[in-house]
Amino acid sequence: MEPQWKLLQTVRIALLVSIVLYVFIGERIERSTSGAPDRNIYFVVTLVAITTVGIIFAVWRLFVLRSEVILADQPEDTAALKRWRTGYIITYTLCETVVLFGFVLRFMGFTLSEVAPFYVVGFALLLLFGPRRPRIT
Repeated sequence: MEPQWKLLQTVRIALLVSIVLYVFIGERIERSTSGAPDRNIYFVVTLVAITTVGIIFAVWRLFVLRSEVILADQPEDTAALKRWRTGYIITYTLCETVVLFGFVLRFMGFTLSEVAPFYVVGFALLLLFGPRRPRIT
């Protein structure tokens, strides 16, 4: 369990650092100034990001929470441990996806204030879903 937990913690920290880099890069790269970006794209991407957040919570419940129940009773269950780790990795990937939606929108010409919610939500979700060890009963 401990090596898996350390791996997940390392991945999570790397993804948190990458979000800061995305913001930095998004502000340093020049964008084309060929008119205002299409507002419809913004709303579609926002809808997809909201749906992604819902999927994050579903994955969390299906993979992580169910595996934690099994691991609490049977800490050596390798299938449950793999499911637990996979749930976290999928969760982290989806959190990073929300951030990348904002990053792409920034390159399309949207302002930092318009894409900041994507960065903040992805960062907050990564903080919220930190790996935790199942409580052994």
